[in-house]
Amino acid sequence: MKIFGERLRELRTERKLSLREVGKIVGVSHAAIARYEQNETQPKFETVDKLANFFGVSTDYLFGRTDI
Repeated sequence: MKIFGERLRELRTERKLSLREVGKIVGVSHAAIARYEQNETQPKFETVDKLANFFGVSTDYLFGRTDI
């Protein structure tokens, strides 16, 4: 799931959001967001869904199944 972390970081930095801001929005700690971006842990599906909705992308995009 290496692509997930890369895409999450890209989306977050494009919007100039901190780890803490994204964590607060989706209901996890900033440390959890950092671990997702570094591909150290995998988020629960509910968190992936919240991230996709917030950033306006599909879960397939976050997982690297599509580039759209």
